[in-house]
Amino acid sequence: MTVLGSSFPVSRLIVGYPVLTGQAMRYALAAVVLAALVRPGPRPDRRALLRLAALAATGLVGFNICVLGALRSGTPPLLGTVVGSAPLALAILGPLLARQRPTARLVGAAAVVVLGVALVEGGVHGSPAAFAWALGALAGEVLFSVLAAPLLPTLGPVRVSAWTCGLAVPMLLGGAALTEKWRPPTVTETVGLLYLALLLTVVAFLMWYTGLRRLGVARAGMLVGVLPVATLAATSLLDLRLPGPLAAIGTVLVAAGLVIGSARLPVPLRHRRVPRAATRPPRRHHPRRPRAATAPPARHQPAAGPPGPPAGSGRESSRPAPAPAGPARSRPAPSPAPSPPS
Repeated sequence: MTVLGSSFPVSRLIVGYPVLTGQAMRYALAAVVLAALVRPGPRPDRRALLRLAALAATGLVGFNICVLGALRSGTPPLLGTVVGSAPLALAILGPLLARQRPTARLVGAAAVVVLGVALVEGGVHGSPAAFAWALGALAGEVLFSVLAAPLLPTLGPVRVSAWTCGLAVPMLLGGAALTEKWRPPTVTETVGLLYLALLLTVVAFLMWYTGLRRLGVARAGMLVGVLPVATLAATSLLDLRLPGPLAAIGTVLVAAGLVIGSARLPVPLRHRRVPRAATRPPRRHHPRRPRAATAPPARHQPAAGPPGPPAGSGRESSRPAPAPAGPARSRPAPSPAPSPPS
C-alpha cells in the first residue's frame, strides 16, 4: 500500500501519454518478469480463468483507467481519500463473502482508519467527475483483493499476478487500437512507466497477495489505510511542501486503527475453554511385573473301576478319585496263655 500510495503522484508523469497504450506496455513488461519467477505447479482451470479475467478487467484495467481519469479532473489527495475508504468496505465484504459475520472490532477499526484518511487529505473537495472516477478506482481496489483471495491458496501470489497481468494486456491493446494512436513515450514518461511496471506491479503485487493469503481479506484490508499517508508523503516530497496539523492527527488515527484491527484481543477467562486433560490429574503408569512361570498342576489318575457316565453328560462327580488301596497288613498271632504252676 505504501508503494501504491506513492504511485499516485508518480502517475502524473504519464497523464499526457495514451492511457490504454501505456498500461498495456506496463503490464506486458510486468508479465514477462513475473513469468520468469513462476515455478512448475498447478494451472488454473476454466472457472479460475474466468475469475482471473474478471480480476484483470476490474482490478487492473478499470482501476488504472479510473485513477488516471481522477488525476486529470481532480487531485491526488481526493483520489487517496476515496480509495482510502477501502478498509471499511473490505472489513464488511470479506467476512460476508466467506459466509461469516463481520466482527465489530474490525469494522470499528476500519471506521477509525477512514476518519484518519479524511483528516490526512484535508477533507474531500473536487468536481463530480473527479468523485466518479475516484469511486470507480475504489471499486477496482476492492475487487482486486476480493476476486484474488479464493485463488491464492491453490495458485499462489506469483502465478496469480502473472496470469492477471498477461490477461490484461490483450484487453488494453484491443481498446488502444480502437481509441488511441500510438506514439513513443518521452524520457519522463518512460521513467514513469518503468516505475509502474517494476516497482508498483511486480513488487507490490507479490507483497500484497502474499499478505492477503496470510491475513485474509478483512485484516489485510486494514493496510489500505497506509495508502493516503504514503500519497501525502510522496506529494509533499514532489511538490516541496509540508503537510498541515490535520494531516498529522489523521496519520495518528490511521496508525491507531491499524493497531486495533491487527492486534488480537485476549479472550476473557470465562469464555476460555480449558481442555479436559488440564483438569484431570495425570495418570500414573505402573510397569507390569512379569509373572513367574509355574508348572501345570498334576492330574490325578483315577483307579480302574466300573465305567462311569459319559463325558459331557454333566453327571461327573466333583470329588477326587479315591487313593489306591495298599497291601493288607497281617496282625501278629496272639501269644499262648501261661500254664499254671505245678
